[in-house]
Amino acid sequence: MFHHVPRGESAAWIHRADGVVLVLPSYSRKWRVPHDLAHAAVERELRLGGGVFGCIAAGAVFDNMRVAEGRPRHDAKARSAKVLRTAKRSIGVAEVMAGVVHEAVERRLATPFEQAREGWGALAQDPFPWTDADITRATDALRELDGQWQASPNPLEFDWPDSLRADR
Repeated sequence: MFHHVPRGESAAWIHRADGVVLVLPSYSRKWRVPHDLAHAAVERELRLGGGVFGCIAAGAVFDNMRVAEGRPRHDAKARSAKVLRTAKRSIGVAEVMAGVVHEAVERRLATPFEQAREGWGALAQDPFPWTDADITRATDALRELDGQWQASPNPLEFDWPDSLRADR
């Protein structure tokens, strides 16, 4: 759930499968579209299980997060560190792809096919792993979520697939 927070910010309330509810604050006052919402949309649509939200689903807790409900596992800190260590490269990929799509939606630009390929090329020598249809789907999903976010002060519900999580 993405909640509007005073001064134009947002906070994602993440309900994990283990019963823990985490709050991820977003410091995105300069953006119309919350950057964490861009991550969620792009990571889901491009099936980036090793991105920010897939890591959280697998047990990671970033430094700026807090537990709002539930009881973390006894080994939560070690588990989080392991997930984040393993996903270092994939978080970088998620950051680049979310950033490219976020900028296009924020600035109301065309679907960023070229920028996505350039961003990938800065990170990897492998062939670009997504089709134009994948990039279009991710951009369209964020445009739709942006419309919902702007239209209502109520929390925005976002479904994350249970199967989309980082490797542990």
